[in-house]
Amino acid sequence: MKKQKSIPEPITNRFDLLSEEIVFIILDFLNDNPFDKKSLSLVCKSFYAIESRHRKSLKPLRSEHLTKVLNRYPYVSNIDLSLCPIITDTSLGVISSNCKQKLRSITFSRSKFFSHLGLSDLVMNCRNLIEIDLSNATELKDLAAATIAEAKNLEKLWLVRCKSITDIGIGCIAVGCKKLRLLNLKWCLGVGDLGVGLIAVKCKDIRSLDLSYLPITNKSLSQILELQYLEDLVVEGCFGIDDDSLAAIKPGCKSLETLDMSSCQNISHLGLSSLTNAARCLRQLILSYGSRVDLALVNSLQKLSKLQYIKLDGCQVTCSGLEAIGKWCISLTELSLSKCVGVTDEGLSSIVTKHKDLKKLDVTCCRKISHVSLARITNSCTSLVSLKMESCSLILAEAFVLIGQRCPLLEELDLTDNEIDDEGLKSISRCSRLSSLKLGICLNITDEGLIHIGMCCSKLKELDLYRSAGITDSSIMAIARGCSGLEMINIAYCTSITDRSLMTLSQCLKLNTLESRGCPLITSFGLAAIAVECKQLSKLDIKKCRNIGDGGMIPLAHFSQNLKQINVSYTSVTDVGLLSLASISCLQSMTVLHVEGLTPSGLAAALLACGGLTKVKLQAWFKSLLSQPLIEHLEARGCNFQWRDKIFQAELDPKCWKLQLADRE
Repeated sequence: MKKQKSIPEPITNRFDLLSEEIVFIILDFLNDNPFDKKSLSLVCKSFYAIESRHRKSLKPLRSEHLTKVLNRYPYVSNIDLSLCPIITDTSLGVISSNCKQKLRSITFSRSKFFSHLGLSDLVMNCRNLIEIDLSNATELKDLAAATIAEAKNLEKLWLVRCKSITDIGIGCIAVGCKKLRLLNLKWCLGVGDLGVGLIAVKCKDIRSLDLSYLPITNKSLSQILELQYLEDLVVEGCFGIDDDSLAAIKPGCKSLETLDMSSCQNISHLGLSSLTNAARCLRQLILSYGSRVDLALVNSLQKLSKLQYIKLDGCQVTCSGLEAIGKWCISLTELSLSKCVGVTDEGLSSIVTKHKDLKKLDVTCCRKISHVSLARITNSCTSLVSLKMESCSLILAEAFVLIGQRCPLLEELDLTDNEIDDEGLKSISRCSRLSSLKLGICLNITDEGLIHIGMCCSKLKELDLYRSAGITDSSIMAIARGCSGLEMINIAYCTSITDRSLMTLSQCLKLNTLESRGCPLITSFGLAAIAVECKQLSKLDIKKCRNIGDGGMIPLAHFSQNLKQINVSYTSVTDVGLLSLASISCLQSMTVLHVEGLTPSGLAAALLACGGLTKVKLQAWFKSLLSQPLIEHLEARGCNFQWRDKIFQAELDPKCWKLQLADRE
């Protein structure tokens, strides 16, 4: 009998033909939105398993789900616990027993309630840890630091605001963690010369060191500056450092590229000269809120031939000082003079005419410069990619057309509180690479100019129109249609905006931040359109949108699962709407002031149901209406209450915006 050929079974799932490598590549393209990865994992069993093996990073929302999540993703090497308000020693035990040698990086930057015992369990079981972020762990003491010292392979450690750790704890870390390359001790007020000196002696591989606001002196600074590989040093607010400290520095520092000496009031040109003689390879120098920037100080920089970035924010500057910057800083590409007193047309012009390769310039609140400076800037620095000039009120409206005519490569432009008009906007629309545009409090612009931005600046991601009262739906709709990649828009107090704008903005699927406070014509209908389509929405401010009520909250609760921060003050939301937000597991911050539809019992139920809240702003009189055990329970769960005595604010005439500038809460 003739043997029949076997017929292969038909392929029931064509996705099974894709190799694991191909699916990994697909997953790599879905990093922007975790919900996309979840959707892909639900396609079939093989995709579910592959997605499990692909994921290397986790950012959980609840510590109680750690066991389940870590079982689901067994190959995780990076864990960020900053969204978990409560992390106990038990939680760390779960992580250490599941991850063991695979764990490379862990972040506790906003977590609380763990101790040195949990850290010890973690360090002993996860021997390959190279990064630990313990920022804001204000309760940790030297015993915890001694535990961290057992992480022998540690390369990066953040201890920002760990105020209870002293020189003894830092000394343990210095002895135990000799592979450290980055250490951040900002606001560790218990650490002084002894601890910092031990770091300099024992941790020879340090590349980046932040000692901001530490009570150190020349004794430890001189040791730090002898580190062979040090590239980045921050000594902001170190008041114990003075000219005498720097005079003792030995020539060396050949690797130092970035130095931040902001708010070091006791350093003059004498000390700076000693420093620059020793560290001639500096590329970035930050002297914000420090000594007067005059000819003597800038002359001390003349040996820094590689200096590319200077930040002098908040300093008093002289014309001769600015002229010297133009003369000596031959490699300059970035300059920040924000809020500097003494910047004039003459001084600024002397810089920009000498540095035609300048890429970034910040002259925010330099109120003495006029259209003369803008003409010089745009004529000389045609390669600018970032220009910030908020509140330069002497610049005439007609001068702003020069920006679009001469600086076509701009990607970031801040013209907040200026006299720019529609002609200026039409010109700026030539900057087709623009990704960030700030036009807050620009009272002369209308739809006519902004429509050109929408038609020509398709790469726009961030648009700020705060209190630009001449804007209506027409221009917002043009922005939404032309800038599909928009991620942030601020239309606060643009009182003519209606639901039509929000319905069109819902087409911008990457929108994550919407600030629309004080827009009385926006209703729940428009907000619902945003909620349904903009799945990445994470920050929402609808304060004083009185026509938004529960009809807007319920769609948010259903569709906006990425929402982390919301302000519903002065809206028509009731108990039902607020309670519905409990279904948003990401929600962390909520501001609820003067919401007439809320009752104490409804607010209490909502606060209990929103299990991930870490920050809540409430009217002070609610404190007496909520039970003390409830408040204590929520605080123990990791929620921080901020009580406000703010009185009810009636709407003011839009022309009186200057009376409301402080209303940013």
